[in-house]
Amino acid sequence: MSFPQPSRVSADVDAEPPLERYHRIRSFTEHLCATLETEDYVIQSMDDVSPTRWHLAHTSWFFETFILTPHMQGYETPDPIYNYLFNSYYNAVGRQFHRPRRGLLSRPTVKGVYDYRAHIDRHMKDLLGSGDVALRSRIAPVLEVGLNHEQQHQELMLTDIKHVFSCNPINPVFRKVEPLGRRAQPGEMGWMSWDEDMHDIGHEGTGFAYDNESPRHRAFVPAFKLSTRLVTNGEFKAFMADDGYRRSELWLSEGWATVQRENWNAPLYWDNSEGPGWQQFTLSGLRDVDDAEPVCHVSLFEADAFARWAGARLPTEFEWEAAAARHDIDGNFVGDGALHPAPTPEAPAQGRLGQLFGDVWEWTQSHYSPYPGYRPAEGAIGEYNGKFMCNQFVLRGGSCATSRDHIRKTYRNFFPAHSRWQFTGIRLASEE
Repeated sequence: MSFPQPSRVSADVDAEPPLERYHRIRSFTEHLCATLETEDYVIQSMDDVSPTRWHLAHTSWFFETFILTPHMQGYETPDPIYNYLFNSYYNAVGRQFHRPRRGLLSRPTVKGVYDYRAHIDRHMKDLLGSGDVALRSRIAPVLEVGLNHEQQHQELMLTDIKHVFSCNPINPVFRKVEPLGRRAQPGEMGWMSWDEDMHDIGHEGTGFAYDNESPRHRAFVPAFKLSTRLVTNGEFKAFMADDGYRRSELWLSEGWATVQRENWNAPLYWDNSEGPGWQQFTLSGLRDVDDAEPVCHVSLFEADAFARWAGARLPTEFEWEAAAARHDIDGNFVGDGALHPAPTPEAPAQGRLGQLFGDVWEWTQSHYSPYPGYRPAEGAIGEYNGKFMCNQFVLRGGSCATSRDHIRKTYRNFFPAHSRWQFTGIRLASEE
């Protein structure tokens, strides 16, 4: 099953008229909600999860706050309190409603939020259709941030509703999608080698990128190897069978404390309470765990422990980016409609890494820190990335919930080490 063509990507995003691109991305957000019932929109299953309704409103608030209010003469918000309810973390804009309590709000209703989106879209259409070339030029950079921000929240909507549905014992189906096809467990993991070298790291050029991908700089990367494919469910089962979750020597100290406190014994969404075999909850409901699929929904702690058990380690983000420079961006993304990692190919083409993009975000051992010379932008937009550069780790490559035109070889995602509800997986590295 594939999503409708509007979710697919123009080969040249810069050539797509701004109003058409705005409509395409905003429409896809609502398309993702097509199978939801009203009750589904309002639940918050944990602090890290936001109700779907909040995502729909917050992405609209972004365009209202940073484009319509400062740039459209006479613009009026439907309700001034929306600036408090739907502001995520922009302190320069004003106060924010407490994040863990977003699920306690029954108003505005789901219909009210959709009305709010329609209100924003009408005014954005007028603004983007304006004959004022100078105005369109001024708002273009913020519009690009807003559209990429919307795509980020499309992914969060999927991961958040998956967590919400997983808490329901009737195992609701978000969207019925047939499995991509079972495979035999791939053979022995292969490796690709890189000699020590200086590498250009970070974004350059005229295309869009977030500020945390710059400045581009030179980094020395010692000789290294990367596994030619992702770690599979079958391989992770072997780690589990070898008492991986009960061997403290494999774990970082904080990871071991988390395992004991949370009683982890398998990746998130895995369950074997109904029989001897493992099943996993997916956006298409409950399925048997396919040994050939990339292991998914593991924390950095679990990824690091598995790597240690396997006699390897996690890559640095610089190793990953150096390897990605040789590869085209292709893979299993949200527009392909699977909403789940695809089985790992038996062997990638000679000299290529399999599934480098899409399927699962790949944990790196790199702390999320600023590049040399990094300075956050001035004003509220400067709060987008920079202030989160503490106690988080970098992930690379995108996932099956990421839009194809949202990912870049330099893209730096980041989450705390304990996070598991995103589509996160493992690629191994080693010294040459």
